[in-house]
Amino acid sequence: MLTFIGLGLYDEKDITLKGLEAIKDADLVFAEFYTSALAGSTLETMEQLYGKKIVVLSREDVERADQILTRAKDQNVVLLSGGDSMIATTHVDLRLRAIDQGIHTRVIHGPSICSAVCGLTGLQNYRFGKSATVTFPYKEQISEAPYDTIKANKEHNLHTLLFMDITEKYMTINQAIELLLRVERSREEGVIKGIAVGIARAGSENPMVKADYVDRLQKYDFGPSLHIMVFPGRLHFLEAEALIKLAGAPLEIRSEVL
Repeated sequence: MLTFIGLGLYDEKDITLKGLEAIKDADLVFAEFYTSALAGSTLETMEQLYGKKIVVLSREDVERADQILTRAKDQNVVLLSGGDSMIATTHVDLRLRAIDQGIHTRVIHGPSICSAVCGLTGLQNYRFGKSATVTFPYKEQISEAPYDTIKANKEHNLHTLLFMDITEKYMTINQAIELLLRVERSREEGVIKGIAVGIARAGSENPMVKADYVDRLQKYDFGPSLHIMVFPGRLHFLEAEALIKLAGAPLEIRSEVL
C-alpha cells in the first residue's frame, strides 16, 4: 500500500490523528518538502513525535518514484508532504502510476493553505480563480506568469492566490511584490495596484495577516516565513469588513466594494 499523508500548515502537530496512526503502522516513511515546508518544525522533531525514521526525498526522487513504488508493492509505505498531499500534481501522477502497478493507494488529507487563507482573511472561497507561484528570476529573467494570472482573474472579478518560491530560499511577500512591480513597470497595464493581502506563518499560534494598498504593503515587515499573498478582485462588502477587522485594511476600501 502507498498512503499519501498531508502534514498541514506549520508544524508537526498539524497532522490528523488518522495520519499519525498511518505513520505508526507504516513499514517505511518517506517525505518531500519541495512543494511545501513546515516552517515551525524540524525533521528530528517530526521523527520524535511520529515515532518513525523519515527518509526525505528530492523532487527527482518523487518524480522518478522507483524506490517508492518498489517498496510499496510488498510493504506499507507512506509519503508525507506539507499541506494537503493531493494539491501537488506530481503526487497525482505518482498515485496513478501506483494504481497501474497494482498497488493499493489511499489519501489522508491535511489542512491546506488554500482553505486557511479564506479563514484568516475572510475572503470567500468560491471567488478565487487560478493560482500562481512567484519564482525567483532565472538568469535574470522574471516570469510574467503570475502577472498574467492576476490580470486574467481581475478581468473576471476573481481573487488570485500567489504562492512564494521556496526552491532555493524562502521568498518573502516584499520580494514578490517587487518582482511583480518590475513586470508592471515594463508592461504598464495597471494590474499590480489596489489592495493586496499578505499572510505569514499560517497555522502557527501568531499568524500575520495584513491588507493594504500594494505600495504600502511592500514596506510591511511580515517576519519569518512561510509567506503567501492574495490579489483580490472587487470585494464583496462582507469581504471588505473582514479585511478591515481581521487584516487591518484601510477603512477607505468600504467605498470600493461591489
